[in-house]
Amino acid sequence: MKAAVLNKVGAPMTLEDLRLSEPRAGEVQIRVVGCGVCHTDLHVIKGEVGFPTPAVLGHEVSGIVEEIGPGVEGLATGDPVVCSFIMPCGRCNYCFQGRDDLCVNFFDYNRLKGTLYDGTTRLARADGSDVWMYSMGGLAERAVVPAGGVFKFQSDIPLDRASIIGCSVFTAYGAIKNQAKVSAGESVAVFAIGGVGINVVQIAKAFGATDVIAVDIRDDKLEMAKRLGATEVINAATEDAPARIREITNGRGVDVAVEALGRPETILQAYQSVADGGRVVIVGISDAGTTVPIEITRTVRRGISIIGSYGARVRTDMPTVIRLVERGLVDINAAISKVYTLDDVNEAYDTLNKGQTVGRSIISFT
Repeated sequence: MKAAVLNKVGAPMTLEDLRLSEPRAGEVQIRVVGCGVCHTDLHVIKGEVGFPTPAVLGHEVSGIVEEIGPGVEGLATGDPVVCSFIMPCGRCNYCFQGRDDLCVNFFDYNRLKGTLYDGTTRLARADGSDVWMYSMGGLAERAVVPAGGVFKFQSDIPLDRASIIGCSVFTAYGAIKNQAKVSAGESVAVFAIGGVGINVVQIAKAFGATDVIAVDIRDDKLEMAKRLGATEVINAATEDAPARIREITNGRGVDVAVEALGRPETILQAYQSVADGGRVVIVGISDAGTTVPIEITRTVRRGISIIGSYGARVRTDMPTVIRLVERGLVDINAAISKVYTLDDVNEAYDTLNKGQTVGRSIISFT
């Protein structure tokens, strides 16, 4: 099968023919139909997040079930599916507690070593040498995925576009529901209107936030946010975002600020924008070792919460995320601005790296 392979940090991906092992117990093989172009993959490409090479990236995937491994129930050959980027093992302490967003084996095996939970990859070159998997390795014509991260998708929405459900929408949902715990009538500011941020805007509205303020430095991204539910937009290149947010909220600040970029300066802006008792939710990933200077006294005296958010809770949240999309409460079609083919994979990530992607782009295999 054809796959885009990252052979070393900083190098363009190359298209290669790889071998794919058949699914083992608890796994399914899918024919990939769509794969989202996510900034987390870009962090790996640039060496900002450590990961072994050679590797196949791509962790935001939709497709058709082609083969089912032993012990898999509830899925059948031919099912259209979407996959969560977190592939819970289902047996670690966090998974037993319902916190599969913190699955130990997902981090220890997949995010650190590029394998599935038996300690081996399902990808190899013709000479038998291993190629590592970032999540399921979705920048390929086929992928083997643990069944706990695979969900049926029955909708008129094109299946390639549904790929963004498993990270972009899923991550936004986890930030709003689980970490921010947004309630009806609250105010939310979203810093960085990229592939995740645009869906934070939509999901905040779906949860009943009455004021949703989008902050970015590009007017085209802010225009998309306005179309998808933002009540106010702020161009931080020309305005003091925290000051403008306090002006909009009559000096109070917002109840929740979600930072979706992973930059110290935007995290600080988010912190400076929340009201007393407010919640700062950080979604963006940064270079290893990056820190942010936060004012201790204000944090303590005014009860500011600073919360990290990574994805959502797969087994409980993915079905709800899918229903929100199927019923039109989250418009994934409007959040996708560009469709590429696998042949154009490097162009897709170069455009993302330059900050020129509006919303989300995808790789389509249709």
